[in-house]
Amino acid sequence: MKSKKILVWFRNDLRLHDNEMLVEAIAKSDSILPVYFFDPRFFEHTDVQTLASGNNRVQFLLESVAALRVSLQKLGGNLLLIRGRPEDHIPELVNQYEIAEVYHHREVATKETNVSSAVEDLLWKLKVNLKHFIGHTLYNKEDLPFPIKDIPDVFVQFKKKTERDAIVKDCISSPESISFVEAEEWGEIPEYSSSAVNVPHGGEEEGIKHLKELLKSGAEIYAKVSGKGGADKNSYSSKLSPWLAVGCLSPRKVYWAVKTAEKDFGSNANFNHLILGLLWRDYFRFMFKKHSGNFFSDTEIDFDAAVRVEDQEEQLQLWKDGLTGHHMVDKYMTELNATGFISHTARLLVATFLVYVLKISWTSGATYFEEKLIDYSPASNWGNWANVAGGGKDPRSKNTFDLDKQIKMLDLEVH
Repeated sequence: MKSKKILVWFRNDLRLHDNEMLVEAIAKSDSILPVYFFDPRFFEHTDVQTLASGNNRVQFLLESVAALRVSLQKLGGNLLLIRGRPEDHIPELVNQYEIAEVYHHREVATKETNVSSAVEDLLWKLKVNLKHFIGHTLYNKEDLPFPIKDIPDVFVQFKKKTERDAIVKDCISSPESISFVEAEEWGEIPEYSSSAVNVPHGGEEEGIKHLKELLKSGAEIYAKVSGKGGADKNSYSSKLSPWLAVGCLSPRKVYWAVKTAEKDFGSNANFNHLILGLLWRDYFRFMFKKHSGNFFSDTEIDFDAAVRVEDQEEQLQLWKDGLTGHHMVDKYMTELNATGFISHTARLLVATFLVYVLKISWTSGATYFEEKLIDYSPASNWGNWANVAGGGKDPRSKNTFDLDKQIKMLDLEVH
């Protein structure tokens, strides 16, 4: 009897825990072929001459892929690594290994969904199914109290109805054994030289370790940022987002870990902040799913005085380099360039400065963040920038973006 082989196409889901796609592929097949593609589009220059991914982001990704490979090797298998576009190689792999089905996680942003569509069209000609999974959100789509088309555009309404009427499912356990398809050559991690400093290490194990350490001292952290330790509570950041962005951590893993910590320490503002962040991630992903390219259609700002293009280009570069002359903006942009990460508060501040002080298009800032952020996620990045620019689909919600507050924070520093 012919064995059934399933190709498991890893993308931004670089983990074994809470991975429905992986677990179902194991259950529905005799053996699986795990594959990751180093898509050249991830490393190329964009249309506006920024890198699609900067050094810090690339380093974090390579470490995360390498960690997944090690995890699969411990189970007696491996991760097939291919340098090239998925649509150029998946049909060939299907024929070479007699693959019956291809499993993958569906994305919501245009570039990523276009890749999925291209692969699906090619597989359709081979009469092979591309099965879609949605494993990037806290709430499963089918568990929401409304269909995608009826999801409230106002975040506060989305939050209220979801928390009241939907449930967060338990995490799916990591597989204890896997039967792998045999491959002659498994490929290599690309060699990459980076001078990055203070950048966290990628990988599922590192993400879980950071989560445990964060919550283990949850009460102590809260005491420090709530004023008792002299720190600004607005500057607090869990820094979990890099591992969430590439899927080394699942949102449900974070959620249930927070709930366990609440039993040990009691509820506090930081624990609430973590859950709120997961809801925002869900909201932006579902907004992309609901509105697609129309998500930004209302994002227009009519400035009174037009700025000459050459001046804008110069001012944009100074903003990127952290040389605007504004202490807080320059501090945060320097930190972003060095580490690939700044807090959410800092992101709002530098975005406000770019859009409302320098009067430069928000898309220039969003594109630069795409290059630099190690926790870059299309929906969250572009959704947050759209909110700053007065667009998106919930521009007036008191819980999205407070322009007056941000301007006052900028005014605290002398230019």
